[in-house]
Amino acid sequence: MTLEHVAIWTDQLEVLKAYYMKYFGGIPNDKYRNEDNQFESYFLTFASGARLEIMSMPNIPDNTNDRVVKQHKGIIHLAFGATSIEEVDQKAQQLQADGYPILSGPRTTGDHYYEFETLDPDHNRIEVTKGLG
Repeated sequence: MTLEHVAIWTDQLEVLKAYYMKYFGGIPNDKYRNEDNQFESYFLTFASGARLEIMSMPNIPDNTNDRVVKQHKGIIHLAFGATSIEEVDQKAQQLQADGYPILSGPRTTGDHYYEFETLDPDHNRIEVTKGLG
């Protein structure tokens, strides 16, 4: 089995689309719209074949970590795999230069990754990582 896609609710559909295209090479499909419920979405496909669905619709509540709420914005994190330690460092420098915070790293973790953490425009946590063996 493969992971088909991950989905994120957002209030800034075009901003997130541009972010994932610019920094991670996501290729979007044409925007899907359902006029009846004002739902809009893009699927972005990455070099690995993984896909990210970004979705927007009025009245989706903010994530309050309340397990009763069935829909909310955001996820815990997305991890993007780099091909080298140098690529991890370069991506961290690029994002930081463009004003995105580096929350931790780049560093070697106890589970044998070289990685850093940042936030996308909606404050979803992003990891850029290279497995070390």
